[in-house]
Amino acid sequence: MKYKTIYLRRGKDESLKRFHPWVFSGAIDRADEKLEEGDIVKVVDANSQFIALGHYQIGSIAVRVLSFEERDIDESFWLERLQAALDVRRSIGVAGRQDNTTYRLVHGEGDNLPGLVIDMYGGTAVMQAHSVGMHLCRLQVAEALKTVMGERLTAIYYKSETTLPYKASLGQENGFIYGASQSDVALENGLRFHIDWLRGQKTGFFVDQRDNRSLLEQYSMGRNVLNMFCYTGGFSVYALRGGARLVHSVDSSAKAVELVNANVELNFPQDDRHKAYAEDAFKYLDQMETGAYDLIILDPPAFAKHKDALKNALRGYTKLNAKAFEKIHSGGILFTFSCSQAVNKDQFRLAVFTAAAMARRSVRILHQLHQPADHPINIYHPEGEYLKGLVLYVE
Repeated sequence: MKYKTIYLRRGKDESLKRFHPWVFSGAIDRADEKLEEGDIVKVVDANSQFIALGHYQIGSIAVRVLSFEERDIDESFWLERLQAALDVRRSIGVAGRQDNTTYRLVHGEGDNLPGLVIDMYGGTAVMQAHSVGMHLCRLQVAEALKTVMGERLTAIYYKSETTLPYKASLGQENGFIYGASQSDVALENGLRFHIDWLRGQKTGFFVDQRDNRSLLEQYSMGRNVLNMFCYTGGFSVYALRGGARLVHSVDSSAKAVELVNANVELNFPQDDRHKAYAEDAFKYLDQMETGAYDLIILDPPAFAKHKDALKNALRGYTKLNAKAFEKIHSGGILFTFSCSQAVNKDQFRLAVFTAAAMARRSVRILHQLHQPADHPINIYHPEGEYLKGLVLYVE
Protein backbone atom coordinates (compact mmCIF):
# COMPACT_ATOMS: atom_id res chain seq x y z
CA MET A 1 0.00 0.00 0.00
CA LYS A 2 1.40 3.41 -0.95
CA TYR A 3 1.34 6.17 1.65
CA LYS A 4 2.21 9.84 1.43
CA THR A 5 5.77 10.52 2.60
CA ILE A 6 7.04 12.98 5.20
CA TYR A 7 10.75 13.87 5.11
CA LEU A 8 12.44 14.85 8.37
CA ARG A 9 15.07 17.55 8.78
CA ARG A 10 18.62 16.30 9.14
CA GLY A 11 19.35 15.25 12.72
CA LYS A 12 15.67 15.26 13.75
CA ASP A 13 15.23 11.50 13.72
CA GLU A 14 17.06 10.61 16.94
CA SER A 15 14.00 10.26 19.19
CA LEU A 16 12.25 8.11 16.58
CA LYS A 17 15.26 5.85 16.34
CA ARG A 18 14.80 5.39 20.10
CA PHE A 19 11.18 4.41 19.32
CA HIS A 20 9.47 7.47 20.75
CA PRO A 21 6.02 7.34 19.08
CA TRP A 22 5.61 11.04 18.22
CA VAL A 23 6.94 13.23 15.39
CA PHE A 24 6.86 16.93 16.26
CA SER A 25 6.00 19.48 13.60
CA GLY A 26 9.36 21.23 13.95
CA ALA A 27 11.17 18.05 12.88
CA ILE A 28 9.45 17.95 9.46
CA ASP A 29 11.22 19.27 6.39
CA ARG A 30 8.58 18.58 3.71
CA ALA A 31 6.00 16.14 2.37
CA ASP A 32 5.83 14.69 -1.14
CA GLU A 33 2.07 15.38 -1.42
CA LYS A 34 -0.51 17.65 0.18
CA LEU A 35 -1.39 16.18 3.57
CA GLU A 36 -4.89 15.82 5.01
CA GLU A 37 -5.44 15.46 8.73
CA GLY A 38 -5.87 11.78 9.54
CA ASP A 39 -3.75 10.51 6.62
CA ILE A 40 -1.55 7.48 7.23
CA VAL A 41 1.94 8.68 6.29
CA LYS A 42 5.37 7.18 5.84
CA VAL A 43 8.11 9.01 7.77
CA VAL A 44 11.65 8.95 6.34
CA ASP A 45 14.90 10.58 7.40
CA ALA A 46 16.87 13.19 5.42
CA ASN A 47 18.43 10.35 3.41
CA SER A 48 14.99 8.92 2.51
CA GLN A 49 15.47 5.90 4.79
CA PHE A 50 12.27 4.49 6.28
CA ILE A 51 11.62 5.20 9.98
CA ALA A 52 7.92 4.78 10.75
CA LEU A 53 4.27 4.82 9.69
CA GLY A 54 1.71 6.90 11.52
CA HIS A 55 -1.34 9.15 11.55
CA TYR A 56 -0.76 12.74 10.46
CA GLN A 57 -2.42 15.51 12.42
CA ILE A 58 -2.32 19.29 12.63
CA GLY A 59 -0.55 20.58 15.73
CA SER A 60 2.75 20.32 17.57
CA ILE A 61 2.52 16.50 17.53
CA ALA A 62 2.37 16.05 13.77
CA VAL A 63 2.54 12.25 13.53
CA ARG A 64 1.52 9.56 16.01
CA VAL A 65 3.44 6.41 15.12
CA LEU A 66 1.50 3.21 14.42
CA SER A 67 4.44 1.04 13.35
CA PHE A 68 8.21 1.16 13.16
CA GLU A 69 8.04 -1.57 10.52
CA GLU A 70 7.21 -0.92 6.87
CA ARG A 71 3.92 -2.75 6.45
CA ASP A 72 0.30 -2.23 5.44
CA ILE A 73 -2.00 -0.70 8.04
CA ASP A 74 -4.82 -3.08 7.22
CA GLU A 75 -7.16 -5.60 8.83
CA SER A 76 -4.30 -7.84 9.96
CA PHE A 77 -2.57 -4.88 11.62
CA TRP A 78 -5.62 -4.03 13.76
CA LEU A 79 -6.20 -7.69 14.61
CA GLU A 80 -2.59 -8.15 15.75
CA ARG A 81 -2.59 -5.02 17.88
CA LEU A 82 -5.93 -5.74 19.57
CA GLN A 83 -5.06 -9.40 20.17
CA ALA A 84 -1.76 -8.32 21.77
CA ALA A 85 -3.66 -5.88 24.00
CA LEU A 86 -6.11 -8.58 25.12
CA ASP A 87 -3.24 -11.02 25.78
CA VAL A 88 -1.67 -8.46 28.14
CA ARG A 89 -4.96 -8.05 30.06
CA ARG A 90 -5.31 -11.81 30.39
CA SER A 91 -1.74 -12.21 31.58
CA ILE A 92 -2.17 -9.58 34.32
CA GLY A 93 -5.47 -11.09 35.46
CA VAL A 94 -7.98 -8.33 34.72
CA ALA A 95 -9.69 -9.97 31.71
CA GLY A 96 -11.53 -13.29 31.76
CA ARG A 97 -12.52 -13.17 35.44
CA GLN A 98 -16.02 -13.83 36.77
CA ASP A 99 -15.73 -11.10 39.42
CA ASN A 100 -14.26 -8.39 37.17
CA THR A 101 -15.71 -7.31 33.83
CA THR A 102 -14.35 -3.75 33.96
CA TYR A 103 -10.92 -3.02 32.48
CA ARG A 104 -9.05 -0.99 29.90
CA LEU A 105 -8.39 -3.03 26.78
CA VAL A 106 -6.46 -0.40 24.79
CA HIS A 107 -4.44 2.43 26.32
CA GLY A 108 -3.12 4.53 23.44
CA GLU A 109 0.66 4.63 23.17
CA GLY A 110 0.91 2.04 25.95
CA ASP A 111 -0.55 -0.51 23.52
CA ASN A 112 1.13 0.89 20.40
CA LEU A 113 -2.19 2.36 19.25
CA PRO A 114 -1.73 6.10 19.86
CA GLY A 115 -4.96 8.08 19.89
CA LEU A 116 -7.16 5.08 20.77
CA VAL A 117 -8.77 4.11 24.09
CA ILE A 118 -11.09 1.13 24.57
CA ASP A 119 -12.64 0.31 27.95
CA MET A 120 -14.61 -2.88 28.57
CA TYR A 121 -17.75 -2.84 30.72
CA GLY A 122 -19.16 -6.33 30.68
CA GLY A 123 -20.07 -7.05 27.06
CA THR A 124 -19.92 -3.39 26.04
CA ALA A 125 -16.74 -1.83 24.66
CA VAL A 126 -16.58 1.95 24.90
CA MET A 127 -14.23 3.24 22.20
CA GLN A 128 -12.71 6.71 22.19
CA ALA A 129 -10.58 8.35 19.49
CA HIS A 130 -8.21 11.17 20.45
CA SER A 131 -6.94 11.77 16.91
CA VAL A 132 -8.54 12.27 13.52
CA GLY A 133 -6.61 9.29 12.17
CA MET A 134 -8.11 6.92 14.74
CA HIS A 135 -11.56 8.40 14.10
CA LEU A 136 -11.24 7.60 10.39
CA CYS A 137 -10.18 4.03 11.25
CA ARG A 138 -12.96 3.45 13.80
CA LEU A 139 -14.95 0.97 11.71
CA GLN A 140 -11.85 -1.10 10.91
CA VAL A 141 -11.00 -1.13 14.62
CA ALA A 142 -14.58 -2.16 15.45
CA GLU A 143 -14.47 -5.09 13.02
CA ALA A 144 -11.16 -6.29 14.45
CA LEU A 145 -12.51 -5.89 17.98
CA LYS A 146 -15.51 -8.08 17.15
CA THR A 147 -13.17 -10.79 15.87
CA VAL A 148 -10.78 -10.64 18.84
CA MET A 149 -13.46 -10.50 21.57
CA GLY A 150 -15.85 -12.98 19.93
CA GLU A 151 -19.07 -13.79 21.80
CA ARG A 152 -18.01 -11.81 24.87
CA LEU A 153 -18.67 -8.61 22.93
CA THR A 154 -22.31 -7.54 22.61
CA ALA A 155 -21.94 -3.83 21.80
CA ILE A 156 -19.46 -1.10 20.84
CA TYR A 157 -20.28 2.44 21.92
CA TYR A 158 -18.26 5.13 20.15
CA LYS A 159 -17.70 8.13 22.43
CA SER A 160 -15.40 10.68 20.79
CA GLU A 161 -17.53 13.78 20.59
CA THR A 162 -15.40 15.65 23.17
CA THR A 163 -12.01 14.01 22.59
CA LEU A 164 -11.43 14.75 18.90
CA PRO A 165 -9.68 18.00 17.86
CA TYR A 166 -12.54 20.52 17.64
CA LYS A 167 -10.88 22.36 14.74
CA ALA A 168 -11.18 19.22 12.61
CA SER A 169 -14.94 19.92 12.30
CA LEU A 170 -15.85 16.25 12.00
CA GLY A 171 -19.37 16.67 13.35
CA GLN A 172 -18.94 13.48 15.37
CA GLU A 173 -21.82 12.31 17.54
CA ASN A 174 -21.62 9.61 20.20
CA GLY A 175 -23.54 6.39 19.63
CA PHE A 176 -23.48 2.62 19.17
CA ILE A 177 -21.58 1.46 16.11
CA TYR A 178 -22.30 -2.20 16.86
CA GLY A 179 -25.10 -3.84 18.83
CA ALA A 180 -26.75 -2.32 21.89
CA SER A 181 -26.45 -2.74 25.66
CA GLN A 182 -29.23 -4.23 27.76
CA SER A 183 -27.60 -3.22 31.04
CA ASP A 184 -25.31 -0.42 32.23
CA VAL A 185 -24.00 -2.44 35.20
CA ALA A 186 -20.47 -3.87 35.23
CA LEU A 187 -18.43 -5.73 37.86
CA GLU A 188 -15.19 -4.51 39.41
CA ASN A 189 -13.55 -6.84 41.93
CA GLY A 190 -16.96 -8.25 42.85
CA LEU A 191 -18.64 -4.85 43.26
CA ARG A 192 -21.33 -3.61 40.86
CA PHE A 193 -21.34 -0.17 39.26
CA HIS A 194 -23.65 1.71 36.93
CA ILE A 195 -21.51 2.92 34.00
CA ASP A 196 -22.73 6.16 32.44
CA TRP A 197 -21.04 5.89 29.04
CA LEU A 198 -23.77 8.06 27.50
CA ARG A 199 -23.16 11.26 29.51
CA GLY A 200 -20.39 10.40 31.98
CA GLN A 201 -16.80 11.64 32.07
CA LYS A 202 -14.09 9.78 30.12
CA THR A 203 -15.67 6.49 29.01
CA GLY A 204 -18.18 6.55 31.88
CA PHE A 205 -16.04 5.34 34.80
CA PHE A 206 -12.56 5.94 36.20
CA VAL A 207 -11.12 2.50 35.43
CA ASP A 208 -7.62 3.71 36.33
CA GLN A 209 -8.31 3.81 40.09
CA ARG A 210 -9.28 0.13 40.46
CA ASP A 211 -6.11 -0.99 42.29
CA ASN A 212 -6.07 2.14 44.44
CA ARG A 213 -9.69 1.55 45.43
CA SER A 214 -8.72 -1.97 46.54
CA LEU A 215 -5.91 -0.53 48.65
CA LEU A 216 -8.29 1.98 50.24
CA GLU A 217 -10.61 -0.88 51.19
CA GLN A 218 -7.83 -2.35 53.31
CA TYR A 219 -7.53 0.87 55.33
CA SER A 220 -11.25 1.53 55.80
CA MET A 221 -12.20 -0.70 58.75
CA GLY A 222 -13.74 1.37 61.54
CA ARG A 223 -12.82 4.70 59.96
CA ASN A 224 -14.82 7.82 59.15
CA VAL A 225 -14.22 8.28 55.42
CA LEU A 226 -14.55 11.42 53.29
CA ASN A 227 -14.48 10.89 49.52
CA MET A 228 -13.94 14.28 47.83
CA PHE A 229 -14.66 14.67 44.09
CA CYS A 230 -16.49 11.35 44.42
CA TYR A 231 -17.94 11.21 40.85
CA THR A 232 -19.49 7.70 40.61
CA GLY A 233 -18.47 6.83 44.17
CA GLY A 234 -15.96 4.06 43.44
CA PHE A 235 -13.84 4.78 46.52
CA SER A 236 -17.00 5.14 48.66
CA VAL A 237 -18.33 1.68 47.72
CA TYR A 238 -14.96 0.02 48.40
CA ALA A 239 -14.74 1.83 51.78
CA LEU A 240 -18.16 0.49 52.75
CA ARG A 241 -17.11 -3.05 51.87
CA GLY A 242 -13.94 -2.50 53.88
CA GLY A 243 -15.96 -1.88 57.03
CA ALA A 244 -15.90 1.92 57.32
CA ARG A 245 -17.91 3.37 60.21
CA LEU A 246 -19.31 6.07 57.93
CA VAL A 247 -18.65 7.30 54.40
CA HIS A 248 -19.44 10.78 53.12
CA SER A 249 -19.22 11.44 49.36
CA VAL A 250 -18.86 14.99 48.03
CA ASP A 251 -19.06 16.28 44.46
CA SER A 252 -20.06 19.63 42.99
CA SER A 253 -22.24 17.79 40.44
CA ALA A 254 -25.77 16.83 41.54
CA LYS A 255 -25.74 14.21 38.76
CA ALA A 256 -22.62 12.61 40.29
CA VAL A 257 -24.30 12.53 43.70
CA GLU A 258 -27.28 10.70 42.15
CA LEU A 259 -24.89 8.20 40.60
CA VAL A 260 -22.92 7.54 43.78
CA ASN A 261 -26.16 6.98 45.70
CA ALA A 262 -27.30 4.54 43.00
CA ASN A 263 -23.99 2.65 43.16
CA VAL A 264 -24.09 2.44 46.97
CA GLU A 265 -27.68 1.17 46.79
CA LEU A 266 -26.66 -1.41 44.17
CA ASN A 267 -24.11 -2.95 46.56
CA PHE A 268 -25.31 -1.99 50.06
CA PRO A 269 -29.07 -1.35 49.91
CA GLN A 270 -30.45 0.91 52.64
CA ASP A 271 -27.04 1.23 54.30
CA ASP A 272 -27.25 4.27 56.58
CA ARG A 273 -23.46 4.56 56.88
CA HIS A 274 -23.36 6.54 53.61
CA LYS A 275 -24.39 10.10 52.81
CA ALA A 276 -23.65 12.14 49.66
CA TYR A 277 -23.51 15.91 49.28
CA ALA A 278 -23.59 18.13 46.19
CA GLU A 279 -21.12 20.74 47.37
CA ASP A 280 -17.99 22.60 46.25
CA ALA A 281 -14.93 20.75 47.57
CA PHE A 282 -13.10 23.75 49.00
CA LYS A 283 -16.26 25.05 50.65
CA TYR A 284 -16.97 21.65 52.21
CA LEU A 285 -13.41 21.33 53.54
CA ASP A 286 -13.56 24.86 54.95
CA GLN A 287 -16.82 24.30 56.79
CA MET A 288 -16.36 20.73 58.05
CA GLU A 289 -15.45 20.03 61.64
CA THR A 290 -11.74 19.48 62.35
CA GLY A 291 -11.09 15.81 63.14
CA ALA A 292 -14.44 14.60 61.76
CA TYR A 293 -12.71 12.22 59.33
CA ASP A 294 -9.70 9.95 59.75
CA LEU A 295 -9.55 8.78 56.11
CA ILE A 296 -9.81 11.35 53.31
CA ILE A 297 -9.62 10.78 49.54
CA LEU A 298 -8.69 13.71 47.28
CA ASP A 299 -9.14 12.68 43.63
CA PRO A 300 -9.82 15.94 41.79
CA PRO A 301 -10.26 16.35 38.03
CA ALA A 302 -7.14 17.40 36.13
CA PHE A 303 -6.09 20.84 37.40
CA ALA A 304 -3.70 21.23 34.42
CA LYS A 305 -4.72 19.95 31.00
CA HIS A 306 -1.69 21.62 29.38
CA LYS A 307 1.69 23.10 30.38
CA ASP A 308 0.39 26.69 30.39
CA ALA A 309 -1.86 25.86 33.35
CA LEU A 310 0.90 24.19 35.38
CA LYS A 311 1.62 27.01 37.83
CA ASN A 312 -2.02 27.49 38.78
CA ALA A 313 -2.53 23.74 39.01
CA LEU A 314 0.31 23.28 41.50
CA ARG A 315 -1.11 26.13 43.56
CA GLY A 316 -4.49 24.35 43.51
CA TYR A 317 -3.01 21.02 44.63
CA THR A 318 -1.15 22.75 47.46
CA LYS A 319 -4.24 24.61 48.68
CA LEU A 320 -6.46 21.52 48.51
CA ASN A 321 -4.03 19.26 50.35
CA ALA A 322 -3.19 21.90 52.97
CA LYS A 323 -6.88 22.12 53.88
CA ALA A 324 -7.13 18.32 54.15
CA PHE A 325 -3.99 18.18 56.34
CA GLU A 326 -5.43 20.90 58.53
CA LYS A 327 -8.77 19.12 59.06
CA ILE A 328 -7.90 15.39 59.17
CA HIS A 329 -7.98 13.60 62.54
CA SER A 330 -4.67 12.76 64.20
CA GLY A 331 -3.63 9.29 63.06
CA GLY A 332 -5.63 9.77 59.88
CA ILE A 333 -4.76 8.56 56.39
CA LEU A 334 -4.88 10.73 53.27
CA PHE A 335 -5.15 9.29 49.75
CA THR A 336 -4.27 12.16 47.40
CA PHE A 337 -4.02 12.10 43.59
CA SER A 338 -3.23 14.07 40.46
CA CYS A 339 -4.38 12.87 37.03
CA SER A 340 -2.86 15.89 35.24
CA GLN A 341 -0.41 14.70 32.59
CA ALA A 342 1.27 18.14 32.64
CA VAL A 343 2.16 17.66 36.33
CA ASN A 344 5.00 15.20 36.91
CA LYS A 345 5.56 13.06 40.02
CA ASP A 346 8.15 15.36 41.55
CA GLN A 347 6.03 18.49 41.06
CA PHE A 348 2.97 16.85 42.60
CA ARG A 349 4.99 15.53 45.51
CA LEU A 350 6.47 18.97 46.16
CA ALA A 351 2.97 20.51 46.16
CA VAL A 352 1.80 17.94 48.73
CA PHE A 353 4.95 18.36 50.87
CA THR A 354 4.47 22.13 50.81
CA ALA A 355 0.88 21.62 51.95
CA ALA A 356 1.98 19.41 54.86
CA ALA A 357 4.49 22.05 55.97
CA MET A 358 1.85 24.80 55.72
CA ALA A 359 -0.46 22.75 57.96
CA ARG A 360 2.46 21.97 60.32
CA ARG A 361 1.60 18.25 60.45
CA SER A 362 4.00 15.33 60.80
CA VAL A 363 3.41 13.16 57.72
CA ARG A 364 4.74 9.78 56.59
CA ILE A 365 4.49 8.27 53.09
CA LEU A 366 2.89 4.80 53.22
CA HIS A 367 2.47 4.20 49.48
CA GLN A 368 3.32 5.88 46.18
CA LEU A 369 0.55 5.13 43.69
CA HIS A 370 0.14 5.21 39.93
CA GLN A 371 -2.07 3.89 37.16
CA PRO A 372 -2.83 0.14 37.05
CA ALA A 373 -1.31 -2.46 34.76
CA ASP A 374 -4.15 -2.27 32.22
CA HIS A 375 -3.03 1.35 31.62
CA PRO A 376 0.52 0.37 30.60
CA ILE A 377 3.27 2.89 29.91
CA ASN A 378 5.29 2.42 26.74
CA ILE A 379 8.90 2.38 27.98
CA TYR A 380 9.85 4.67 25.09
CA HIS A 381 7.04 7.10 25.94
CA PRO A 382 7.40 8.22 29.59
CA GLU A 383 4.75 10.90 28.98
CA GLY A 384 2.22 8.08 29.28
CA GLU A 385 2.57 8.08 33.08
CA TYR A 386 -0.20 10.47 34.07
CA LEU A 387 -1.73 9.24 37.35
CA LYS A 388 0.19 10.07 40.52
CA GLY A 389 -0.89 9.33 44.06
CA LEU A 390 0.35 9.25 47.63
CA VAL A 391 -1.03 7.50 50.71
CA LEU A 392 0.02 9.47 53.77
CA TYR A 393 -0.18 8.88 57.51
CA VAL A 394 -0.87 12.14 59.33
CA GLU A 395 -0.01 12.46 63.03
